[in-house]
Amino acid sequence: MSIYSKFPRTFWVANTIELFERWAWYGFFMLFANYLTGSSDMGGLEFSQAQKGIIMGVGTGILYFLPVLTGAIADRYGYKKVLVLAFIIYASAFILFPLFSSFTAVFLMYIYLALGAALFKPVISATIAKTTTEETSSIGFGIFYMMVNIGAFFGPLITLLFKTESQYIFYISAGIILVNLLLLGFYKEPAREEVQKEGNLFQTFAQIFRNMGSIFKDSKFLVFLLIVAGFWTMYNQLFFTLPVFISQWVDTSALYHFFDTYVPFISANYSPAPGVLDAEFITNLDALYIIIFQIMVSTIVMKWKPLHSMMTGFLVCAIGMSLTLFSQNVLFTMVAILIFALGEMAGSPKITEYIGRIAPIDKKALYMGYSFIPVFLGNVFAGFISGNVYQIMSDKVVITQKFVADKGLQIPEGLSTNAYFEEVARQVNMSAQELTNHLWDTYNPSSMWLVILAIGVAAALALFIYDRVTNKPGKA
Repeated sequence: MSIYSKFPRTFWVANTIELFERWAWYGFFMLFANYLTGSSDMGGLEFSQAQKGIIMGVGTGILYFLPVLTGAIADRYGYKKVLVLAFIIYASAFILFPLFSSFTAVFLMYIYLALGAALFKPVISATIAKTTTEETSSIGFGIFYMMVNIGAFFGPLITLLFKTESQYIFYISAGIILVNLLLLGFYKEPAREEVQKEGNLFQTFAQIFRNMGSIFKDSKFLVFLLIVAGFWTMYNQLFFTLPVFISQWVDTSALYHFFDTYVPFISANYSPAPGVLDAEFITNLDALYIIIFQIMVSTIVMKWKPLHSMMTGFLVCAIGMSLTLFSQNVLFTMVAILIFALGEMAGSPKITEYIGRIAPIDKKALYMGYSFIPVFLGNVFAGFISGNVYQIMSDKVVITQKFVADKGLQIPEGLSTNAYFEEVARQVNMSAQELTNHLWDTYNPSSMWLVILAIGVAAALALFIYDRVTNKPGKA
C-alpha cells in the first residue's frame, strides 16, 4: 500500500486549505512593504520607512505571539469553529483594508488581519499533526511545507498582475480565503483531547502565562531562543526591506530585456515601466528556489547535528543578504537571494528539531508551543531595522531630500514621491536612472546591508559559542 493512501481525507483537505491560505497571505504580504511606502501615483500610501517598520514589525510580531492563546481557544471550542472565525476575520480584513489610508487606521486593520492569521496557524498545524502517524509524519509534514511554499510562490505572481489597482491585491486575497470557507465543508474535526473546562477562558490564559514563566527559568533554552531571534530578524528583511530596496535602487533592466526577448508574458505583466521588473517578482524567487532545492538541501544536512546546520545556515543567509552591497545589478540580487535561500533551507527547519531534542521529556509539547518567541522577537526587531535604520541609511526618499538640500534646489510642494524624484532629476539634467546611480555612489545606501550581515554573523557566532558551552557527549 502506498504511504500516500494512509493519509485520511482531512489531511489532504487541511493541506489544500494551507496552500490557499498561504496564497492569500503572501499574495498581499510580499507587496505590502511597497504598498505602504510606494508613491501615491502607483497606488502606494507614501508612509515613511519608520511607519512601515512599526506596522509590519509589531503587527507581524503580534501575529506570531497570539497562537499560544488562540491554540487554547481552538482546543476549548473546536478546530472547525475557530477556522470559520479565522476565515471570516481574514476575508473581512482584506475587503476593508483598501478603505483606509491613515497610519493609525492601517495599523489597526493589520492587527485585525493578524488576528485572523493567528487563529488559523495553530489549528492547521495541529490538524496535520493529528492526521499523521509516526510512520507518516515525516512525509506528511514534508507535503505540508511544500504546500506552504507553493502558495507563497504563486500568491504574489497572481496579485502582481493586478497591481495597477492596489485594492485588487486585497480583493483577490479575500476571494482565495472565501474558497477556504467552502473547503471547510469537507473538513472533518480530528480527534482532540478533552480540555478541562473548569474556570473561564481567561483563567486558561493565565495558566498559559504561568507556564511561560516556567520556561524562562531554563536559561539554556532562553539563550537559544534569543540567538534564534537574530536569525528571524535577518530572515524577515526578505519581506520587510528587500522589495523596497530593489524597487528603489536595483537596476532590473538586464532581466527585463531577457524576459522581453524570451518570455514576453513576464516583461508585459510584471513590469511597472519599460525596462523595469516588479521588485516583488524578483524577491519571490526565494520561494521558487525552496521549491526546487529543499529536498536536495534537506538530504545534505539530514545527518548534521542541528546546531551545526543552523550555524551554517545562519552564516550562509548573512552572506547572501550582504551581496547586495556590491552592485545595483539585478543579477547580483538574484544570486544573493539564491544563497540566502540555501542558508534558510539548511538552518530554519533544524530550529524546531533542536527544540524537540533539548526539551525535557515531560515538557516537549510545552517547549514546542513556546518556540514562537524568537519569531515574535525577530519580527519586532526586523521592523525596527527595516524602518528606522533603513530610513536613516538607505531610504531613497530621504536621500533624495538630502541631495536637494545639499544642492539648494527648489522643488514644488504636493508632488507624489515619483514626481518629486523626476523633478529633481530634471533640475540637475539627469535621467531618473542617472540620478539613482549618482545617489548610490554618493550616499552609499547599500551600507544598510552591513547591519544585516553583522546580525547574521553575530547569530552564527553566538550559536557557535552556545554549542561549545552547552555541548556534552551524546547531546545535540
